[in-house]
Amino acid sequence: MPNPPSPSFPPAMLFDLDGTLLDSAPDMLVTANAMLADRGRAPLTLAQLRPVVSKGARAMLGVAFPELPTAERDAHVPEFLDRYERIVGQHARLFDGVAAMLAALDAAGSAWGIVSNKPEYLARRVLPQQGWETRCAVLIGGDTLAERKPHPLPLLTAAERIGVAAGACVYVGDDQRDIVAARAAGMPSVAALWGYRLHDDDPLAWQADVLVDAPRQLLDPAAWPAASPSS
Repeated sequence: MPNPPSPSFPPAMLFDLDGTLLDSAPDMLVTANAMLADRGRAPLTLAQLRPVVSKGARAMLGVAFPELPTAERDAHVPEFLDRYERIVGQHARLFDGVAAMLAALDAAGSAWGIVSNKPEYLARRVLPQQGWETRCAVLIGGDTLAERKPHPLPLLTAAERIGVAAGACVYVGDDQRDIVAARAAGMPSVAALWGYRLHDDDPLAWQADVLVDAPRQLLDPAAWPAASPSS
C-alpha cells in the first residue's frame, strides 16, 4: 500500500502581533513607567503589566492609573501612543521559536500576514525591524478598517487581500477576541498559549480549533488545524 501523504501547512496564516509574534511587553512597560515617573509615581513591574498588553493602551493605562475615572484614563491614550511610538521595538523581541516558524512557512510557500488591533502606523514600524517588509503578505491594524477584532471584518479583508478564501486561512492569536473573530470569519484558529492573558482567562472556553503551548510546535504541519481552500 502507498504511504499516506505527508501533512502540509495551510495555504495561508494570519497572526495577531503583540503577544503572538512579538513580545512587546517590555516596550509597553518603558512607556507606562515614563508616564508614571513624570507624575511622581512609582514604576510598574513587568508582571503587573504583562497580562493586559494584548488588551491595548486603555487596559494598560488602567493598570498604571487604577484610581482615575475611565474617561480621564482614556484621555491619556494619545500620550501613551506618542511615547510608545518613540521607542517601538527597542525593547521588544520575537517570542522564542517565532523566527523559525515563519521561516518554515516561507520555505513551504505558505502566505502569512498580520491582523492586529494595534494602530496600523505602529504595527508597520515592526516590519522593517524584523525584516518582514517583503515576507508579510498583508497587515491590518486596529484602525485600518471601520471594525476591529473581535469583528470578523479585519480577518476577512486580510484573506481577500492575500487572495485566498477565509477557510483557507488559519488565524493565530493569544486573546479570546482573536478566536471569536476567527470563528465569525469561518476561519480555523489557533490559541497561542505563550502570549498575554489575565490569570482568570480560560483558553479552553475560547473554543479554538487548536491550543498550542509554544511557537516551535507549529514547525510541524500536523499541529495546524485543517484549512479548506474551497470554503
